[in-house]
Amino acid sequence: MSSLGLTYSLLAQADAATQAAQGASLSAGEPTTAAPSAFGWIAIAVLVGIIVVPFLLGHFIERALKLKDVAFRIGVVLFALCIGMGPFVTNKIATGHWVEGALNWGIDLAGGTNLVYRVDAQATRALGKRVDNETMDKMREAIRNRVAPTGTEEVTVRRVGDDSIEVIVPGADAEKTEEVKRNITTLGSLEFSIVANSKEHPELIAKGEEQLSRPDEKEIRVGGVLKARWVPVAFDAAGKPKVDALDRGELIRPATVNGKDGFEILVLNEPDPRKRITGDYLVNAREEFQASGPVVGFQFNQQGGYLFQQLTWNYQPDESDPHRTKLAILLSGAVHSAPNINAVIGTNGIIEGNFTSQEIQALVSVLNAGALEVPLIDHPVNEATVSPLLGADVREQGKVALWIALISVFVVTAAYYWIPGLIADLCLLINLVLLVGIMSLIDATFTLPGLAGLVLAIGMAVDANVLIFERMREESEKGASTRMAIQNGFSKAFATIVDSNLTTLITAVVLYVIGTDAVKGFAVTLFIGIVVSMFTAVFVGRLIFDILERKRMLKSIRMANAVGTTNIDFLSKTSVMAGLSLLVIVLGLVGVFTRGADNFDIDFRGGVMVAFGFEGKQPSFEEAQQALKAKLGDDITVEQLSIAGVDGQDEQLIRLRTIDEDADRVSREIDEAFAGTDYRLVRQHVTLGELSPIAAGDADAADDQEFSGGQQTELTLSQEMLPSSVRDEVASAFKTVNTQKYGDMATLLKVHSLDAEEGAKAVKFHVSTAADVPASDVQKALEEFKSDLEAEPFFTEKNTFATSVGREMQVTALVAILFSMGAIVLYLWFRFHGATFGLAACIALVHDVLITLGAVSIGSYLSGNGLGQSLGLVDFKINLPMIAAFLTIVGYSLNDTIVVFDRIREVRGKNPRLTSEMVNLSVNQTLSRTLLTSMTTLVVVVVLYLIGGEGIHGFAYCLIIGILVGTYSSIYVASPALVWLMNREHAKPAAA
Repeated sequence: MSSLGLTYSLLAQADAATQAAQGASLSAGEPTTAAPSAFGWIAIAVLVGIIVVPFLLGHFIERALKLKDVAFRIGVVLFALCIGMGPFVTNKIATGHWVEGALNWGIDLAGGTNLVYRVDAQATRALGKRVDNETMDKMREAIRNRVAPTGTEEVTVRRVGDDSIEVIVPGADAEKTEEVKRNITTLGSLEFSIVANSKEHPELIAKGEEQLSRPDEKEIRVGGVLKARWVPVAFDAAGKPKVDALDRGELIRPATVNGKDGFEILVLNEPDPRKRITGDYLVNAREEFQASGPVVGFQFNQQGGYLFQQLTWNYQPDESDPHRTKLAILLSGAVHSAPNINAVIGTNGIIEGNFTSQEIQALVSVLNAGALEVPLIDHPVNEATVSPLLGADVREQGKVALWIALISVFVVTAAYYWIPGLIADLCLLINLVLLVGIMSLIDATFTLPGLAGLVLAIGMAVDANVLIFERMREESEKGASTRMAIQNGFSKAFATIVDSNLTTLITAVVLYVIGTDAVKGFAVTLFIGIVVSMFTAVFVGRLIFDILERKRMLKSIRMANAVGTTNIDFLSKTSVMAGLSLLVIVLGLVGVFTRGADNFDIDFRGGVMVAFGFEGKQPSFEEAQQALKAKLGDDITVEQLSIAGVDGQDEQLIRLRTIDEDADRVSREIDEAFAGTDYRLVRQHVTLGELSPIAAGDADAADDQEFSGGQQTELTLSQEMLPSSVRDEVASAFKTVNTQKYGDMATLLKVHSLDAEEGAKAVKFHVSTAADVPASDVQKALEEFKSDLEAEPFFTEKNTFATSVGREMQVTALVAILFSMGAIVLYLWFRFHGATFGLAACIALVHDVLITLGAVSIGSYLSGNGLGQSLGLVDFKINLPMIAAFLTIVGYSLNDTIVVFDRIREVRGKNPRLTSEMVNLSVNQTLSRTLLTSMTTLVVVVVLYLIGGEGIHGFAYCLIIGILVGTYSSIYVASPALVWLMNREHAKPAAA
């Protein structure tokens, strides 16, 4: 039985330590107060400089150019550039790097783990609690304190939906992930209760004895008041109850605890909540070391100390009586120890309970964070893990695609529009600086879809410039002067630019609300990109044009005119095009319905996705696929990935998707699939050093003198692990040698790294054991450790989705698309003073989404033959990034449609009717703009499709189809639909 190490001497020591710490802080206080003050003045000076200097420079530039009324505009542009460049300049000063460290990469680009936990609704109802906004906010803060107790860890914790919490841990591997999971799901409530005994509580003991054979009865009430209750006893690391016997007069009974045979103890219940001693009064918890091993030290606040003093005063021992009252220490509702009260205790104490060092660390973190308001389901409903190596490879592919796409856009714009094109390129460059700078400034996360969103935002920014330039061309062809062409070009294009961009902003907002971390990254990038593109195209571009024209450096508006003036009768082909569209939609939907549930990725179905590689001899893709299907069945999807290895050589990986939600079973079956072959999955390899005795006084080898006479060795791993993880694995191996003897290795085993900072990941470790552990047992345990570690394959990527989450995702995605369309109809209704324009646009949007959906299914069918493979087609699955693509298509297609609609409104004027001639004229006048913007954006997404990597391959494929179909539908679907709706509306009164 453990004893409560809460004595007067311990209290005095703790108080002395506290006073010393306070004294130290006071003595160091005077110089440190000046530093924040000085830093504050510096920060104010920098802030004033950022605001004032750009406008002063604007004034000087205005005078140097000998112009008027441009100083403020130049100052605004320079101020914006300061904001955009600020994060990179400060990062350069702080770290010596411009970009590295300034950008926050998502787990798909840096590696890491994404976990989504859901509230256990049944357990919450049983506790009589509700899940509301306040509860979830408290849950979020408690979990954040558990997984990031110091506040310096790069961990994101946020709410998802009404009852879920998302935790994102960049760079995390399997060991770190398991540690985070343990910290999240442990309830962590601390409570102290008196153990009932026959001397002080005879009535309760008598009632308790009647319940010894009735395990379903958990409470004892007297006069309707709950006076005592049966509480379970926790298990130690070896699976044994931490309390299995009590003194005479105290009650303990057998019980089933967490599915295992254990015990329950009868403890008092304080009916007055104000007198209960719980973790709410904790000031801090910490790890301490006693002769018995690691313990949890704690300190109460003044109120908690007073209550604890009262409690121990009431039950302090009588020196003339050997009886001692026991105090049960409950953590998460289970008794971890029940020591005797030997003295009156105040604010400081320790908790002993045969804890391992890792249990102590987790417990300290959880206690300091506080108890969770409501219990969580003990396993994540969604888990996604990406190895840092795979993330880095994806990031590099994304960067290459980004630069090639940008250069392509710059070249096309400059080649077609000449000087205006160069101005547009300068605006796009400023756009890029501002976009990335703002992302860094607000600490937004760059995900792979986010990089795609960045490229797409640049591509779509061309649209605003093209609208302006085409208007300038029209004004110049009408004989306007250069100055008037510039003025009218910007003024006439402004309304169209605002309309088209606002509809895409609606899409971005919807994506952010419904999306996962990766999709949110895309939405944030798209939103910021659109806002910034409007600023650079309309404000910065206008400023540059004005300066060049007023300085006589731009005397005329010259640009290429590949399309020229057209006079095509588009509406005469309405019937043919409608039939063609209907045929394509029907064929696509047949493919979709034939494919059934296979259309959806595990995001929407539930299941597991893992990626893994092979050591040495590599199987062909066909061999790997055949082996996996033979073991896991035909209802799986297998893909081949290629990433850059650590030696610069390409490394081949296999990615498997299955609707089986049991990740452990899937991992085991994958390993078994190749068990009888020449191919071996990548896994951890352990090299054991020679065992040697620890000589007396060898302090370097033995961390403590008590290890003198013990054994020591070195371990070398093929892949990095945390020292705490290695220690736990070795300790677990000792249990297999002798469970009774080595159930708790806290004082018998120590592990530290040899090639990294303490606590950091390493591949070389020093292992030392106490003299009480024979060398033969150490050798057996190390061999068991090696065998266990090498038996588990290493997965570079692992994602799991619960089926319930998948169904919710399907509903959410459908609602998102419908909501986007509804919001767009309402906006267009307001903008065009009637619902007709909005309904016509929605007809085109439904057309575009249905054709793109069918193209996904057809592309998947074609991926199995030579034609599909030559086109880069794969077995596309609809997932959240692809839903992001569908919503982007909605926004992009509207850009084309709104441009045409704006021109139709202008041509129609006040005429109540809309004729085919008006529509044909409008479409012909905007045709050059429509084709050019589609071409530039198409160049961007084709680059993403070809070299952007597997992570955005399906995303880019949808956008390619969507852009082509969206361009077509703005001419042959939206415009005819508008004519039909408007004429039908005007025909109603006549018919009456």
